Amino acid sequence: MKTNVAEAFSGETESVRSEEELRALEEAYCSHGDTVHYTANPKFFEECEGSFVYDRTGTPFLDLQMWYSAVNFGYRNERLNEAAHRQLDRLPQVASQYLHREKVELAALIAQDAERKFGYKGRVHFNVGGSQAVEDSLKLVRNYTGGKSLMFAFEGGYHGRTLGASAITSSYRYRRRYGHFGDRAQFVEFPYHFRGPKGMSKEEYGHHCVQKFARLFESEYNGVWDPKAGKSEFAAFYIEPIQGTGGYVIPPMNFFVELKKVLDDHGILLVVDEIQMGVYRTGKLWSIEHFGVSPDALVFGKAITNGLNPLSGVWAREEMINPTIFPPGSTHSTFASNPMGTAVALETMKMLEEEDFGASVMAKGAHFLDGLKQLEKRHAIVGEVDGLGLALRMEICKDDSYTPDKATMDWMCDEGMKGDMQVGGKTYGLVLDVGGYHKNVITFAPNLLISYEEIDLALALLDQLLTRAARR
Repeated sequence: MKTNVAEAFSGETESVRSEEELRALEEAYCSHGDTVHYTANPKFFEECEGSFVYDRTGTPFLDLQMWYSAVNFGYRNERLNEAAHRQLDRLPQVASQYLHREKVELAALIAQDAERKFGYKGRVHFNVGGSQAVEDSLKLVRNYTGGKSLMFAFEGGYHGRTLGASAITSSYRYRRRYGHFGDRAQFVEFPYHFRGPKGMSKEEYGHHCVQKFARLFESEYNGVWDPKAGKSEFAAFYIEPIQGTGGYVIPPMNFFVELKKVLDDHGILLVVDEIQMGVYRTGKLWSIEHFGVSPDALVFGKAITNGLNPLSGVWAREEMINPTIFPPGSTHSTFASNPMGTAVALETMKMLEEEDFGASVMAKGAHFLDGLKQLEKRHAIVGEVDGLGLALRMEICKDDSYTPDKATMDWMCDEGMKGDMQVGGKTYGLVLDVGGYHKNVITFAPNLLISYEEIDLALALLDQLLTRAARR
């Protein structure tokens, strides 16, 4: 067997390299700067279908994170794949200074939907990745507010890893090696009730967090507000309605209504990041719809193309994005509104209009959450479960059901990837994702088309995994 890197390229081009050979090539030539190397020996997968990915042996791995909620409608979704094939055969590329039907129709669908829901006319600007769309939104906000560069964001919030997006992402580890971030956001407490002050209801804690934020505007000496001029130094508050990388933390329903009033009273914009929770992950097109407030701008991506040709974008109110204030050339990406991405996204939006995804996601989510609550009762290492739609969470803790246990969480992820669990006489693996402030939370983002039988399979596999974890 070849192990030398140079030798691995020799021989018949049609031969299939072993995983050992591929790992040698990867070690020598691939950057380790992405997230693949969070584990020592990342898994190779060969095929996918629906809720499953398959390794070379054909073992099915039930995927409960679906590419961080990018593949909301299942792997190899027939309808969306056909849309990609049609576009590939008709107009796969066109220079960005020209128009194509798919871009215009998609922008109109998104903007008209937002106008009905939020009460504002707006426009859509496209890009290719979530971080890039966040960057575009930062330009919109800075431009509209006369160059203000300071933002509020949440502790536990994640908005991407480009330089601008890192500045409003709470994790210092994404900024540490890249010099001083003078425009770093001021991070505000998020109502993470499970780890909040004891003795408060979820709603009381949400109100408490808003009042702590509102205190900043009581005096000029709190550093954010000039009461004589009636102006804040901060331009916008960037939020994830439900925290993604932060561990799918779901706030109380009163929280954003109260927060938005503070923002409106002080002329601060609300920018909603829907990159992970958008496109029916929570049973609505945008997760902010659950919370009774209207954003000034909304950023989206990931599942709008079901993880196919990348597409992201930002919707903003007309006052922020009309051509007189945001003229041609204000921002640009060569592939921003690419025909492949916009065609698949347009088909996604049409599919969402034709089927009642809201009802099915909420019903499946309730079934899944009920099963997780049963697991919580049986396993002491489960500290809390919660969910909204098919955005679900499970905290892995010590036997006291509270102290975070990252080591066991990491072990469970690796154990699930062994592909040796038995249910109904069949062998399965389990794909999990880690999140949370202490990296001890399983964040569940299953296929929105997952069957009830597959949900029950997921619960059975989780039961086995939790039992193994408690005995290790």
